[in-house]
Amino acid sequence: MLQNLLFGKLTLDAIPFDNPIIMGIGLPVMVIFALGFIIPVTYKKKWKYLWKEWITTVDHKKIGIMYIILAFVMLLRGFVDALMMRSQQALSVGDSMGYLPAHHFAEIFSAHGVIMIFFMAMPFMFGLLNLAVPLQIGTRDVAFPYLNSLSFWLTVAGALLVNISLVIGQFEAAGWLAYPPLSELAYSPGVGVDYYIWALQIAGVGSLLSGINFLVTILKLRCPGMTLFKMPIFTWTGLCASVLVILAFPILTVTLGLLFMDRYFGMHFFTAAAGGNAMMYVNLIWAWGHPEVYILILPAFGVFSEVTATFCKKTLFGYTSMVWATIAITFLSFIVWLHHFFTMGAGADVNAFFGIATMIIAVPTGVKIFNWLFTMYRGRIQFTTPMLYTIGFLVTFAVGGMTGVLMSIPGVDFQIHNSVFLVAHFHNVIIGGVVFGYFAGFIYWFPKAFGFKLNEKIGKWAFWFWLIGFYVAFMPLYVLGLKGMTRRLYHYSAATGWHPWLIVASMGSLIILIAVCLQILQVIVSIKNRNLPAYKDVTGDPWDARTLEWSTSSIPPFYNFAIIPQVEHRDDFWRKKQEIKAGHKPPAPEYKDIHMPRNTATGFIIAVFAGIFGFGMVWNIMWLVCLGIVGIFASVIIRSFDSNTDYYVTVDEIKKIEAEFLHGEVL
Repeated sequence: MLQNLLFGKLTLDAIPFDNPIIMGIGLPVMVIFALGFIIPVTYKKKWKYLWKEWITTVDHKKIGIMYIILAFVMLLRGFVDALMMRSQQALSVGDSMGYLPAHHFAEIFSAHGVIMIFFMAMPFMFGLLNLAVPLQIGTRDVAFPYLNSLSFWLTVAGALLVNISLVIGQFEAAGWLAYPPLSELAYSPGVGVDYYIWALQIAGVGSLLSGINFLVTILKLRCPGMTLFKMPIFTWTGLCASVLVILAFPILTVTLGLLFMDRYFGMHFFTAAAGGNAMMYVNLIWAWGHPEVYILILPAFGVFSEVTATFCKKTLFGYTSMVWATIAITFLSFIVWLHHFFTMGAGADVNAFFGIATMIIAVPTGVKIFNWLFTMYRGRIQFTTPMLYTIGFLVTFAVGGMTGVLMSIPGVDFQIHNSVFLVAHFHNVIIGGVVFGYFAGFIYWFPKAFGFKLNEKIGKWAFWFWLIGFYVAFMPLYVLGLKGMTRRLYHYSAATGWHPWLIVASMGSLIILIAVCLQILQVIVSIKNRNLPAYKDVTGDPWDARTLEWSTSSIPPFYNFAIIPQVEHRDDFWRKKQEIKAGHKPPAPEYKDIHMPRNTATGFIIAVFAGIFGFGMVWNIMWLVCLGIVGIFASVIIRSFDSNTDYYVTVDEIKKIEAEFLHGEVL
């Protein structure tokens, strides 16, 4: 009784002492990484600095940087899973069973999808939005700075729950979308699905709050004169992605809530034997899942638009058509979800409707691709690293789009729906679109965030290894899919003839590993040589960019703009640069006190209690659940009575800061 009261279902058996991969490799690596952070910070006495300047910050730029750090950490974690899957499939043929137990392999492919979508791509997206959007629209911060901090730390809490499952208990083994009946209690009696539910619920709340935050920021905080059709394309894509987040993530919350009630309270929403319907789960999860794809890809499209215009020395071709294409994709993304299960008996009429809708959504995407190509046409193209990722995207995404249109035909989908052909298509658009786009955005805005550029030579090498590694890793899967290889295979017969193709695919993953190592090296080398200036174009000006983010210094002061800019044109900053070159000197600035939000620890504290609550729910430790709930509500109530949440930066302080930041110059 006391055991159940104190520890719920948690026992020493939950720690996988008998698993040599986790205990011999995974856990030591995690400990080494943790000590590699804790020891230097303690030695240099930086804990107070971290608390005051980063953990409690509400500055959108610092929160954006922390989002991106989280994304890269989880990229490494998810990529290790990918390496293990590919190597297992390359080794597990015929009499050889490879090196992974079957259940562990199922956990790995489930964790890989969850980590890469929820805890790599989503944080990367919100990181770039935090870095660029307020600067692009000429505002000093997002609409709700405190909620911005809370959103980030809730995402961290969800990511920690996923990683805790590696060493305490296990992760779910029902795939990254946890379809019933596999995810029901009868087939997944352990805590893996519970980790899945609560990690995604906690992180999903953070994502929903971020979506609301950026929607309000873009609609209400644009600087004077900036109408909707004067906004940069990246801001437009952030706006549309935020709309999708607000509409789609409540669906995910409800879906996981129903699954939770099935597992915890014996309900039968998705159990056919008791009158439920597993297809309801599939419909709900994809009603969220397909808009999620566009939540991720639209900001990447915005990055490519900014990069292409900058490095082709031209205004973006077809700005208005690009905006309307983005809006069309936002709308159409909600009426194509059923193409993910053409084979599940919806009927010919329904399949035909969703097949046609899928083909139609390719049209605005094609409009965007032609706009980027026409922007490049007769442009003075600079083959910088972001531009290389853009060109690599155009080729790779076009291939992925063509295979997507192919699978939008129900008759074709019946043949290849559960094959690795689908895996190749999905990675074609996610890696070629989302990952390449976010890498391009990270490198493009790196000088704005840190004041120096990333090493170009190493960056280009990393790009080529990424591009080549991708094609070597995933093109064989198209062939294997047509040969009948289904997804998630742990072992297969040598008579299938699949083995040589899987060897090639595993070699591709090793090439990508080299690319990832080069990216780490790129950051290290760039930090050591951080006296290098930002990129310069042929005129000597840093980045021939046109958006307002370049009208403030790199790194921007914490208030971004001492004087909120007045916008008159779509490419207003570029036009003002030309006026200055023509001899028109801008008037001297007239400073006023600036109203700014004060840093707060409340977001971090709420996320800590949310993590405690989630862990308690996973293991049925009720006192932890109660502690988490009480802590969350107490933190919110205390925050609501706090009158010291903002302050004013005086004119004298502004003048001093502006003198240090060289107002009007890009460092």
